[in-house]
Amino acid sequence: MSSQSPAPDPHVPGSTTAAGTSPAPPTGARVGTIVWGLIVLALAALIIIAQLGIVTLNGTYVLIGLMIGAGAALVVGGLLSARKRDNGTTTGKS
Repeated sequence: MSSQSPAPDPHVPGSTTAAGTSPAPPTGARVGTIVWGLIVLALAALIIIAQLGIVTLNGTYVLIGLMIGAGAALVVGGLLSARKRDNGTTTGKS
């Protein structure tokens, strides 16, 4: 018979690691990654539309629109991420 307890399972909630701390909670996708992915998809869609001859695009206006949209998405995503992160309990110290 062994006097050692079995190793904690990292997939079981409430299980602790050998150091006695809980593993870090999994994080979702980062806002920047999502925004850059949307930029690439938008550019690809615009290139396809332009090649099909459906519309004529001015490159300067397309870039300005993408920059405004990406900037707004990063600001809103950052604010939402900070808001979600600040929902934890506080210690009362400033």
